[in-house]
Amino acid sequence: MSTEVGPGPVDPTEPPEASGPPQPPEGAQPAEGAQPAVSAQSPEGAQPAESASSGLAAQVAERRAKLDSLRELGVDPYPTKFERSTTLGHLRDSHQGLEPDTKTGEVARVAGKISSIRGHGRLVFLTARDSTGSVQLMCRQDVLSEQGSKVLERLDIGDWIGAEGEIVTSRRGELSVEAKSLWILVKALRPLPDKWRGLADSDTRYRQREVDLLSNEDSRRVFEVRSAAIASMRSHLKSDGYIEVETPILQPQAGGALARPFVTHAHALDIDLTLRIATELYLKRMVVAGYERVFEIGKNFRNEGIDTRHSPEFTVLEAYEALGDYKSGMNLTESLLVSAAKESTGRLAFKNGDLSVDLTPPWPRRALLELLSERLGKQVHPSMPTEEARSLCKEHDVEFQDDWSSGRLLFELYDKVLMPGLEGPIFVYGYPVEVSPLARANKEDPTITDRFELVIVGREFTNGYSELNDPEEQLKRFRLQAVAAAAGDLEAPPPDIAYVRALEYGLPPTSGIGIGVDRLVMLLAEVGSIRDVILFPTLRPEQGLGLSEDGVLTED
Repeated sequence: MSTEVGPGPVDPTEPPEASGPPQPPEGAQPAEGAQPAVSAQSPEGAQPAESASSGLAAQVAERRAKLDSLRELGVDPYPTKFERSTTLGHLRDSHQGLEPDTKTGEVARVAGKISSIRGHGRLVFLTARDSTGSVQLMCRQDVLSEQGSKVLERLDIGDWIGAEGEIVTSRRGELSVEAKSLWILVKALRPLPDKWRGLADSDTRYRQREVDLLSNEDSRRVFEVRSAAIASMRSHLKSDGYIEVETPILQPQAGGALARPFVTHAHALDIDLTLRIATELYLKRMVVAGYERVFEIGKNFRNEGIDTRHSPEFTVLEAYEALGDYKSGMNLTESLLVSAAKESTGRLAFKNGDLSVDLTPPWPRRALLELLSERLGKQVHPSMPTEEARSLCKEHDVEFQDDWSSGRLLFELYDKVLMPGLEGPIFVYGYPVEVSPLARANKEDPTITDRFELVIVGREFTNGYSELNDPEEQLKRFRLQAVAAAAGDLEAPPPDIAYVRALEYGLPPTSGIGIGVDRLVMLLAEVGSIRDVILFPTLRPEQGLGLSEDGVLTED
């Protein structure tokens, strides 16, 4: 049985509180003369209890010895099923306000993972935790069954157990289950990180997210925020009459964005396929098919750089509304994000580093060219001479290629000079045609498109536009992309002729948006890296993990 040294002597009749995550007392040290808490007796043939100084291999060996001991006693350490009468959270919620030393006469059958063990003579206290909360288990030698006593002697922190007994309160009023029976539900062969320090190394946290979530309450909070935000947006769209669909991840060719794809080979078909870089084109084909409001929440994949804001695998929500335009898309984006913030965190104000972000609507809407002209101190437009646009790029240390037009150069100035300084939330609209191949051109100014981006803390959170539905114009723009691809542009996709054919059946005026779910969760959960909001982010292969000659897992 694992043991823990408390911060000082403990009254053997009163266990530690178990209602919340354990926290280290400031400057906590064992009191002078205090002995480690131990179980009433050691199991026959079991190894000595773990100590902080023992290495991982020794601790694993000790737990394996207890595993073998359980089997020798005829106890299955990996049973197939356990029926519980209530969750720990429900048990706690339904028994609030009980007086100290209460015996309710009610019997509960509960299950949970052991997060702490304290032994005091013939009385051992366990804290069991499930997904809903935690409750204390009081294990008295004169109450516990014979098999329960044998199981108790072989328990470690991290084991899953089942317990049955009367619902009581301690002398100080701590809700407990006085266990009469104990069952081992799974024997954990690896120790969890120190409960006070958690799992600090970020690489280990990302590689072993299961351990991170077990030991770090804040990591659990982040993914609970993520789940609630996604559920909110899904519910919002469905209540507005959108239907959720699924489109292919493996595609004959990349499309719907300017990005470098991953390429794989399908042996059964003997063809190369790409992992999708966007869901856009297939979703608009659904609108052609008569589904006026559709959306998808799914993974996209781009074979590009990795940093705190970019991951090769990321989640996007895309939604399309027939008979709408880019203004409809801004309205939908604002309502989705405000609802997601409220329902996942209960607030609209957030911290992002040193910046404060207030999502209270309405959000300002500004034309890109107006903002850029103000920032540069010079009136700019895609029709301006290319050399003037190049001079502005040089003046502001923005790299460019010689074959870029003025519209592309102005976008680079926006992306590198203007956008990083926009705290937002702010909708920026009116992007040059050259960087918006799927967006409808503006009626008054055909050099720009009816496209917008939502910018918060200098980053793009949403991209949307009035969809280009003229098949001839779309084919023309695809051909321009093909020229760029032939010149070596790895982000320019080839023409999607099947999509152009779909447009020829008639795409009504349509609004489309794409929301970066991971970046949204970063904002709502107030974390600084995209890896902190992706459960299992893409990493280099782990070194030193393997099997020994006798088939035992090894780590260097």
